[in-house]
Amino acid sequence: MKAFLLAAGLGSRLRPITNEIPKCLVPINGKPLLDYWFRLFQKYGIDEILINLHYLPDKVLTFLESVSYPFEIKAVYEEQLLGSAGTVLTNKAWVENEDDFFVIYADNLSNVNLNQILSFHLKHKPVLTMGLFQTTRPEECGIATIDREQTIIGFEEKPESSRSNLANAGIYLVRSNLFDFLPQRIPLDFGFDVFPRLIGKMKGFLIRDYLLDIGTLENYRRAQRDIQQINFPGGDK
Repeated sequence: MKAFLLAAGLGSRLRPITNEIPKCLVPINGKPLLDYWFRLFQKYGIDEILINLHYLPDKVLTFLESVSYPFEIKAVYEEQLLGSAGTVLTNKAWVENEDDFFVIYADNLSNVNLNQILSFHLKHKPVLTMGLFQTTRPEECGIATIDREQTIIGFEEKPESSRSNLANAGIYLVRSNLFDFLPQRIPLDFGFDVFPRLIGKMKGFLIRDYLLDIGTLENYRRAQRDIQQINFPGGDK
């Protein structure tokens, strides 16, 4: 199975750490964030990865050249950021023979069980399965509302008030017909441009594994503490 790993972000909220290190390479317990994702992909049998680059791309390429994983990694450089969905749209040909594929934001540190999401997705066969987590700060997240069948019946980015505490985890499993719902423009964002078109056609999967957006200095420091207590592929705790 293939996976898009979206890693082109500027990491502005992590400065000064990201002044010279791209966000996807910030060290957690001495290992780059990308390494945790790659070992997770290895555990769950992801065999091809497309990673997008923009900020400090040479440093990411140097890292990719220095490591060896049992899958193919294709790096694509975006001179201008295409948006989360824009990267997928622009690289449509890469998944043209796939029935389903993952789209994952590299901003998070997680040991999520990808097989559980896959089983749920194949059972229900929505256009898109969105990983969700419970948040105490809905105003900072994309928030989904689901019904009893776990169909997403509402989605709003960073609402001032919300009826739900289920936040977008940045982990999607999508069917190939997603492209029928993508506006043909760049930049293109999942939260603002795509999800409103998919209301009633998406399912929400509640992630109960560890997942933390390390996009702020506060959360980055928290990740350094948590890593000592959480089991990750490859032997890290």
